[in-house]
Amino acid sequence: MTGFGEARVAAGALGAAVEVRAVNNRHLKLTVRGSDPYPLYDTELEKVVRRHVKRGTLHVQVRVERATPSAAPVLNAAVLADYLRQIRAACAEAGAPELAGPLAAGALALPGVAPEARAAGGTGLPEDEWPLVERALDAALVKLNEMRRGEGKALAADLLAHHRVIGEQLAAVRALLPGVVGDYRQRTLERVRAAVTDAGAGTTISADTIVREVALFTDRTDVSEEVSRLTSHLEQFAELVRKGDEAGRKLEFVIQEMGRETNTIGSKAGDAGISRCVVEMKSALEKMREQVQNVE
Repeated sequence: MTGFGEARVAAGALGAAVEVRAVNNRHLKLTVRGSDPYPLYDTELEKVVRRHVKRGTLHVQVRVERATPSAAPVLNAAVLADYLRQIRAACAEAGAPELAGPLAAGALALPGVAPEARAAGGTGLPEDEWPLVERALDAALVKLNEMRRGEGKALAADLLAHHRVIGEQLAAVRALLPGVVGDYRQRTLERVRAAVTDAGAGTTISADTIVREVALFTDRTDVSEEVSRLTSHLEQFAELVRKGDEAGRKLEFVIQEMGRETNTIGSKAGDAGISRCVVEMKSALEKMREQVQNVE
């Protein structure tokens, strides 16, 4: 789900400000920008993010406000040279060496080329800064989830609306089921009468033959178990939506099972009225499947 959160934490002359923006994604994907060295430590930031978010594409902006640098900025010549070699090689391979110059002009902005002085000499997260950044990120994620909860309520209402459509269509299927066998029996009798009439006097078909044919049809088109299982899945789906609590993947599984039962009902029932109900149920399931991709 989408959302935005921001927070700032300060301690003396040191401050950390974090912005988090989230868009829909069925998996968790993190992008970090901002003050060095934090874009290089996305794994550590992701550990904090996972305390609050399980799904979505998150763009995290970290800004550290430092009073005075401990040393002058340092240019990492080795990293810059490596970038320039790669740019020239890529342009030559692409048959456009003239692009090497314009592309090299932005090399100073590439990660690790011109790090801030305090980050250049370190091998890990700054011990004095990281607690502030972590607190700011935690606070920003709390605000992000407050916004996402509002969207979640609207999404839950939409899912339950589709759920009601399926329930209504399933009730219509139940009402139609008893008449399916009766209609088939009537059509069979009419065909038998027509066949006997065409064959002429003296031709008979035993009642046992008709009963056996109807029994075979009844067994072949019986969807009572599928209807029962689909009813159970509907109840489980509604319970998961109302409960919330990181139900996204569970809802995906339940929708998959609902689709399986719906397809079986459509293929076995052999009735135009039931087929129309199945089409409506499939349409609602597809909308639910798309929406559930955004559920935490």
